[in-house]
Amino acid sequence: MDTGETFLDCPAYLDTHGTARCGLPAVVEDRYSIRSTDGMLDGVRIRCPRGHWFLGPVDALTVPERPRAVVRAVAG
Repeated sequence: MDTGETFLDCPAYLDTHGTARCGLPAVVEDRYSIRSTDGMLDGVRIRCPRGHWFLGPVDALTVPERPRAVVRAVAG
């Protein structure tokens, strides 16, 4: 069964240093269009279980993935 709900990772910061993100699944509660000088943008209203909520373009609310750490083998 498809519920039709969309989720994004919550982009809220949990600390004052801007290093710890909430990251809980935030449900997209509403979708709308935003007019910009570069054309139309997809806008959303999202909310996570901790109560964080945001409005804005999807691209601005999407948390970029951190690159995975490279593990180097030490020659022994």
